[in-house]
Amino acid sequence: MKSETYLDFCFIKEMTGTLAAEVQNNFERIFKGQRLHWYLDDKTVSDAEVVVAEVKGMSSWASEQDVIDHLEAQAGETFWQTLQGYQFHVYPPEKGCGTCGIR
Repeated sequence: MKSETYLDFCFIKEMTGTLAAEVQNNFERIFKGQRLHWYLDDKTVSDAEVVVAEVKGMSSWASEQDVIDHLEAQAGETFWQTLQGYQFHVYPPEKGCGTCGIR
C-alpha cells in the first residue's frame, strides 16, 4: 500500500548558481521509484542561494522515520551540507474505509 507523503525542505548555500540543479538531481536519484512530484522555489538572499522544495505524492514509506532512514541511506554529501531544515508528514493508508464498512 502507498502512503500520502508531504515533504518540505530548505537548502541554503553560498552563491554558485548551481543549488537548484543540485537539488533537482538529488531528488531524481533519491526519490526514484516513488510516485512523488516536487516543486522548487529558488531565490537569492544576500550572497546565498536558497531553495525551498515541496515534495508530495504517494510513497512506500509508512512513517516519517522511514523517510529519514531512506535519506540517510541515499542522500549524498551535498544534500546534507546544504540542508537547513525539513518537515515531513506521511499518512499511511487506513485499514478499510470508514464509509464503506469494509475492514
